[in-house]
Amino acid sequence: MDNDGAASEMSKSMFEAGPLSVSGVLKSALLKQRTQLLGGVLFAVVLPVLLRFDLLEMPLTSLSLNNTIIGATVAMTVGFFIFGRLASYPGTDGISYSVPVFMLSYGAVLVVFLFLRLDYSRYLFGSSFVLSVVWFTALAIVLTRIRSFRIGIVPGGETDRLPQLKNIIWQTLSEPKLPENRLDAMVADLRADFPPEWERFITETAIVGTPVYHVKQMYETLTGRVEIEHLSENTLGALNPNDVYLKFKRVADWLLAALVIVFGFIFLAAIAIVIRIESKGPVIFRQPRMGYGGKIFTLYKFRTMKMEDDTEGDSRQKAITLNNDARITRFGRFLRRTRIDELPQIINILRGEMSWIGPRPEAVPLSEWYERELPFYRYRHIVRPGISGWAQVMQGHVASTDEVLEKLHYDFYYIKNFSPWLDFLILLKTLRTVITGFGAR
Repeated sequence: MDNDGAASEMSKSMFEAGPLSVSGVLKSALLKQRTQLLGGVLFAVVLPVLLRFDLLEMPLTSLSLNNTIIGATVAMTVGFFIFGRLASYPGTDGISYSVPVFMLSYGAVLVVFLFLRLDYSRYLFGSSFVLSVVWFTALAIVLTRIRSFRIGIVPGGETDRLPQLKNIIWQTLSEPKLPENRLDAMVADLRADFPPEWERFITETAIVGTPVYHVKQMYETLTGRVEIEHLSENTLGALNPNDVYLKFKRVADWLLAALVIVFGFIFLAAIAIVIRIESKGPVIFRQPRMGYGGKIFTLYKFRTMKMEDDTEGDSRQKAITLNNDARITRFGRFLRRTRIDELPQIINILRGEMSWIGPRPEAVPLSEWYERELPFYRYRHIVRPGISGWAQVMQGHVASTDEVLEKLHYDFYYIKNFSPWLDFLILLKTLRTVITGFGAR
């Protein structure tokens, strides 16, 4: 199995319905997808029907009832698979995303009902949506408590850092022999030189059915970061984003940006007025940034700093915004916390310079400095920069070289796992920050 396939399988087994080390038939059943789905159908589709109608007098021939049952089942099933897919990404427990996910699936079915003018029961359909959210939120909470993963570590190489990662029961092996307690997987630094007995043990472990993963695959799966130290470790082909999705995303980005300008014009104008009233200077801040393909473009933002200090000098120090920076205005602090200050970049999206989701573009002085200091930094320009990205929702604001290196690892993870699923997850995390301010740093 190649790296991408192995990482995907590891992610699926660890975050969806992997093996259980806790005894009990009920707990074991809850970890199976078919049990989760069947429970959802019974709780979110069958139950509201039984509560509304008498079992013996149920109008099974009612077209409205049948349409509602079919539609609710489809919506709940689609939501279930989206919910599980998002939960497979690192740092995502799934609990926070049940409402938006099922709003999406039930909303899509509702649009079909309205478009085709199909009769349906508003009560049953609405009840099914609410109960789906309740069921899968409760299920996510229960699974978080009962699910545990025991992973064996073959000593040697770079495996020493793995026990620092939480939510996993790590067991370092002292001899080339499987322990008495069952392992869900085993990890080893496959680049290290092992004695013959350890090599035979690793091979036999894989043959008998226990998954064996390279340390970097395991680290990537659990942290959401891809570390590249040598070009040979990850070929450019392995990290090239999906070309078909790139084209589809470009069209979707443009359409959404156009809609935001049309329907959000009054909101954007109100923000501009407040900025102008609070402090002197232009409403829009312009700055050269390094973008797609390594080309320089002008980025637009709502100005959040005092004009007398908000200059575009060549010094990289002026390009860095520190935590609690004194230059930030009071209203500007609110705009930055909710990331509303980024909205003028819809102009950059319409011009094809940016996307809604992608690695954040850096100021030119910073980008040139990072390219000198960090290996493969320039590779992040293989996709269009975004208003929000994986590094932003996982890490937040950075202001040091070490933090930038960590941010780069998140960017590589995004590029390697480039997909509509990951973009949708980033969108949900970003919306949560915009609405609540939680997660912004």
